[in-house]
Amino acid sequence: MEIPAGEFKAKCLQLMDRVARSREPIVITKRGKPVAKLVPPDELEPRAPLFGYMAGTAEIRGDIVNMPHLDWSALTGEEDHLYADLEPSAATERLARESPAGTSPHVSRSTRPRKHK
Repeated sequence: MEIPAGEFKAKCLQLMDRVARSREPIVITKRGKPVAKLVPPDELEPRAPLFGYMAGTAEIRGDIVNMPHLDWSALTGEEDHLYADLEPSAATERLARESPAGTSPHVSRSTRPRKHK
């Protein structure tokens, strides 16, 4: 079927429905020359659902609920030398002032912002 562009413009939605129903393409012409073709989409296979598509592909190894009882190097001081040249942040200094004497404010030095050189 061929149709002039002006007529196609006026009946576009109806023609789209017709092509979808009949699966017959329509050639759109301008001054009698074909300029475009309205065709139905290719038959698509049903898409697999996204939710759950990886079900059964993971493997749990070990205990994922209980936290391991390991000392953090930030609390033990093992990595203090890595942060020795950094200035303490305002929050760290405030916590140190507010905590009772002899107690640790429990703030790791790793929370300090790094100097940009």
